Amino acid sequence: MENNDQRYLVQQNKISDGDTKPPVFAKVMRGKDGKFEGVSFIKNKEKATVMTVAQAQEAIDWATKKKPNAHEYATKIICLGQ
Repeated sequence: MENNDQRYLVQQNKISDGDTKPPVFAKVMRGKDGKFEGVSFIKNKEKATVMTVAQAQEAIDWATKKKPNAHEYATKIICLGQ
């Protein structure tokens, strides 16, 4: 049985900012067929993509590989209520 527990967000903080700036959240981009195409990070938590743990990990993996300055950010999966 597949677990469709969709209640996770991907949160990103710039390491050099410490706690001075609010975090950003992942908005997943998908093609018309639903295929994963990438991630953009936005400030509005309400518009962020709510996803499963596996989808969230896919978003983190993509961002780590494709974003040239990914090493400057602390990226983590959080539960929706956090």
